[in-house]
Amino acid sequence: MRVITGSARGRKLKTLDSMDIRPTPDAVKEAIFSIIQFDVQNASVLDLFGGSGQLGIEALSRGAAHCVFVDKSSEAIGVIKENLAACKLAANTRVLHMDSLEYLQVAKSGLDIVLMDPPYRNGLLEKALPLIGKKLNAGAFVICEHESELTLPDEFDGLTLHKRYRYGKVAVTVYRSPAEEEL
Repeated sequence: MRVITGSARGRKLKTLDSMDIRPTPDAVKEAIFSIIQFDVQNASVLDLFGGSGQLGIEALSRGAAHCVFVDKSSEAIGVIKENLAACKLAANTRVLHMDSLEYLQVAKSGLDIVLMDPPYRNGLLEKALPLIGKKLNAGAFVICEHESELTLPDEFDGLTLHKRYRYGKVAVTVYRSPAEEEL
């Protein structure tokens, strides 16, 4: 697992050996960032269910202004901090050791990109999506990585489906919040 491009390009990232942690394959990560490539620069990013932090680190490497990483596993938090230090990207981050759904209850608004790759088959995306809408800036992206058998609804609390992709056993569903002119 590595950073694909940007200031930390080519850096290898540490991951956890766990049934709940599945590093995003490079092809899927490239696809995600090709979708949001023009919106990452100076973005405020949330990497929910952070795992190794690879998605948020990729966003920072590509010029995101700030990223909050959230994971309930203390081991994952340690790996995220190690990866941020190795990539020299820790300065504009917050790394929070807490439940992702609890975080969404208290999170401030102002997010441009939310990256979610929770453990599969636990219903976590379906629980998180209704909590996110009010935290987003106009035109924000919500990227959901999940098992390919899951089909998420076309709309969720003001978010509308932007695109769906399938990559073998992995699927990516992308939502957008309304742009200012649509409000």
